[in-house]
Amino acid sequence: MAQTAHQTEVPGPIADVRFSRRLVKDFKRNKYVYVMLLPVVVYYLVFHYGPMYGIQIAFKEYSPGRGMWGSPWVGFRHFVDFFNGYYFMRVLRNTILLSVYSLIIGFPSSIILALLLNEVRNRIFKRTVQSITYLPHFISMVVVVGMMVDFLSSRGLINQIVEWFGGRPIGFLTDPAWFRTLYIASGVWQGIGWGSIIYLAAIANIDPTLYEASRVDGASRFKQMWHITLPGIMPTILILFILNMGSILAVDVDKILLLYNPLIYETSDVIGTYVYRKGILQASYSYSTAVGLINAIINFVFLIVTNRLSRRMTDTKLW
Repeated sequence: MAQTAHQTEVPGPIADVRFSRRLVKDFKRNKYVYVMLLPVVVYYLVFHYGPMYGIQIAFKEYSPGRGMWGSPWVGFRHFVDFFNGYYFMRVLRNTILLSVYSLIIGFPSSIILALLLNEVRNRIFKRTVQSITYLPHFISMVVVVGMMVDFLSSRGLINQIVEWFGGRPIGFLTDPAWFRTLYIASGVWQGIGWGSIIYLAAIANIDPTLYEASRVDGASRFKQMWHITLPGIMPTILILFILNMGSILAVDVDKILLLYNPLIYETSDVIGTYVYRKGILQASYSYSTAVGLINAIINFVFLIVTNRLSRRMTDTKLW
């Protein structure tokens, strides 16, 4: 038996040779696929993994004059300063609230729209609704914010209607209480149609015989949606939910920078805008890098935890 066990073992060098041969064989068989994949790999290496070299300045007192290597090490001083800083709780609270509200309201909205469109039988009406809901995704963020300013400013269309009915103008863009509502509502308007595309594609892959069998059994349209459509797209929903949790603190900084002003810092100042002010406007490169690194680590932890929970509870996972 010892001899048999010894014969089944494959020495390391032999295993490496076999793996190399399989890799070369697979490359020859799928060479065009690898060629198509090459630009994507190069993109991520240059623009995503390459800049990670600069993360070290979060642990240094970086000075452009001294350079990356000449700047002195300070360890975790910038991290401690951020956690003990005056704005820490404000930016963390605003970031979490905007992210959670966007996830609670924005994430299901695309699913609901896809389910509703799937029930529409008039193709012309369905395509019209799809086109109308898709278009906002392709509008520049600058244009979107410009439209919001035109409609919601003190002399904008909305306030003119309010005054016409005898009310007082509302400070949509200067009242901190309105910022989260405007941010989330505009985000839903921009993303609801585009997000529904993936769910409509997943619905199209559901076996039509399941619906035919349910109709024979007397199931209503609502029951078909609840017991066939939703379970059929649940793996897609979970995968997208995991990806959203992986960017839970990555709010739309561009929109906030275009919308916010000192009057609404109380609710609009998030980690991304704080990094912008400290890093770009105040030239605190090391401090802002440390804050950005904390944000990235938190997102990564959320991604790992959510993926593990999904794998244990539903057997749906990213890896």
